[in-house]
Amino acid sequence: MRKEDCFYLGKVVSKYSFKGEVLVKLDTDNPEIYENMESVFVSMGNNLVPFFIDRCRLHKSNLLRIDFEEVKDEASADKILGLELYLPLSLLPPLTGNKFYFHEVIGFTLMDKLHGNIGIIKAVNDNASQELFEVEKEGKELLIPVNDNFIKEVDRKNQVIHIETPEGLVDLYLN
Repeated sequence: MRKEDCFYLGKVVSKYSFKGEVLVKLDTDNPEIYENMESVFVSMGNNLVPFFIDRCRLHKSNLLRIDFEEVKDEASADKILGLELYLPLSLLPPLTGNKFYFHEVIGFTLMDKLHGNIGIIKAVNDNASQELFEVEKEGKELLIPVNDNFIKEVDRKNQVIHIETPEGLVDLYLN
């Protein structure tokens, strides 16, 4: 399995018991849908290694308490502390309406109400406090905030996101 074919589920943040159980901080709005998983991929170096689960359950808000088949003591748990967990993209629940996963809109056209076609989405930068569409048009890079107030329609069939940006935002890049 390649990382490109998976989505980031979360990160092992601490040990829970001396029997090797760990706590995983989930990166999701719906942690309950991951409560009864059978396996995950753990990122070890450049590889995704399958780990099978004996038992997993929610532990407080967005933490998942996992008892892996392969991890049965503190020393084994120490080895996976800080590692990232992934699942295949096929396990993502489908989104509808104006909700979307960042990976699914790469290559979509961004169509602004005032400026028309403002380019193709090359990436979504989610490393800052505000997520940004990284858009390319005629060799220029535009950074457009991913904001529910700007997004008017996500047209998956035609791969277009219709937006209405504040006055002057697009002009900063195109003039």
